[in-house]
Amino acid sequence: MKKIIKLIALLFISTLINAQNMKKSPTEWNKLNDFETYVIVNKGTERPGTGKFDAFFEDGVYTCKRCDAPLYKSGDKFDAHCGWPAFDDEIEGAVKRKVDADGRRTEILCANCDAHLGHVFEGERLTDKNVRHCVNSVSLNFSPEEKEMPATTEEAIFAGGCFWGVEYFFAELDGVIDTSVGYTGGAKNNPTYKEVCYTDTGHAEALKVTYDPSKVSYETLARLFFEIHDPTQIDRQGPDVGKQYRSEIFYKNENQKIIAKKLIKELKDNGYNVVTQVTMADTFWDAEEYHQMYYFKNKKKPYCHVKIERF
Repeated sequence: MKKIIKLIALLFISTLINAQNMKKSPTEWNKLNDFETYVIVNKGTERPGTGKFDAFFEDGVYTCKRCDAPLYKSGDKFDAHCGWPAFDDEIEGAVKRKVDADGRRTEILCANCDAHLGHVFEGERLTDKNVRHCVNSVSLNFSPEEKEMPATTEEAIFAGGCFWGVEYFFAELDGVIDTSVGYTGGAKNNPTYKEVCYTDTGHAEALKVTYDPSKVSYETLARLFFEIHDPTQIDRQGPDVGKQYRSEIFYKNENQKIIAKKLIKELKDNGYNVVTQVTMADTFWDAEEYHQMYYFKNKKKPYCHVKIERF
């Protein structure tokens, strides 16, 4: 199975790389906003630590913001602790070098459209290749690697306090294919984070888990849910207080409902005063992008969630 997944990934990357042979003409280049023009055309630099790809390490291919030509593969990206995305290799023929206007540094540009990317440095010994392409995030787009989906997938929705912490414990569980934090159980369509936190929309911060039932059962997921948050707290979780932080399971089918209630009974029999609500799932609204995989992007650990055995 792993060999098949790797083959699919290689075919995906090859398809993107072959797109270089279908170069866009200047009339087909993507329109740039003022800041993108400042960096890509006028050779400016974004402030360190502000680019969206600085602490970003998903699998896929980085492409040119102006012409979409593939430039870098995620496997060549590393954390240089410099404030900008760093790569120790480029896709063959995708990046060209020239002496910078300051006469000292080496500028790197998209070989297809001459978009300014940043600068390249050698001799720093940060990786075995001893090269660092220091690239502005604003000069790049990203195409994620396509994931092979199993024949059958199912979804589960859990609310147990700050959705950052809930996602942290589910995201890398074997059998979990995808996670998404968002809002559900409220009255307003497509609410924003500020609306959920500061107005009475009735939503809970929740996590939607897409999983392969042949690898992990719903009961396993639900047991984990009850062990990573305190199901005895009403409308709060640790220091986070509010209705949006309530403990609630949003079931997708009758079997999930039965399992959730069975586990609650087990916990009550063990002496826990469980207040977790069990509710039929309603529309799930994805949260803003900066909330997704928050702890992984920022290389932190939850402050209000910890795994405690309760069964």
